[in-house]
Amino acid sequence: MDVVSTQNLHLIPPISELKQLLKSLAVLDSILCPEWEYRLYSYNAHWADGEEMASMRNGCGDEYYILFNSNGCFIKGFAHETAMSSWGTTNQQPWQGIIDTVPIEFESAVNEPAFSMDNISFCIWRTLTDKEWKIGSFDFAGDDDPDGSEYLLELFDGDPASYVNFATDYFEVELDLPTVASIYEHKPLNLNMIYKLNPDADLEQIKADLLEIGYASEIEK
Repeated sequence: MDVVSTQNLHLIPPISELKQLLKSLAVLDSILCPEWEYRLYSYNAHWADGEEMASMRNGCGDEYYILFNSNGCFIKGFAHETAMSSWGTTNQQPWQGIIDTVPIEFESAVNEPAFSMDNISFCIWRTLTDKEWKIGSFDFAGDDDPDGSEYLLELFDGDPASYVNFATDYFEVELDLPTVASIYEHKPLNLNMIYKLNPDADLEQIKADLLEIGYASEIEK
């Protein structure tokens, strides 16, 4: 079965759907994990003027950063142990061809210090005028998941059950699938939804996170 990866770009959701999905992941992590440093998924709807940014960091050196701007979407991923990791190249340079053809619309992302572009194993982009997601012109390494994109982008499948499986393993909790699905559908967050997922949730922290993420809420101010 095909899975989301740089070798199956057609499975990545369109830009608007991807943005909504990434916000949902950040909300779910906020509910389950009050300590920001232990979360995997985050989203900042106010990253910069006209820009929004999503990120994933697993604490083991693997990460992605995703920039949304008025031109489209830019994705930089880093799975440090993969064959195409910049950690395995001379002078920690990107795998040849990965970023050479990134369009000028995303020049600011390529040069963004916060995105740690020295640490890279794949790069994906799509402008608002593109009909599909794109990558550079290069030969993949011969491994099953040569750049780690299959591993890092597994939740891009948009299936709430995938997040439930992830959280069961990572946070060691059992989640209510219909509630997770409601957040995937971007239904306004309320106390019932929060406490179904985490009876010990930090409401004040969640309120602050929702403002940063840009997710609708029915929680009293």
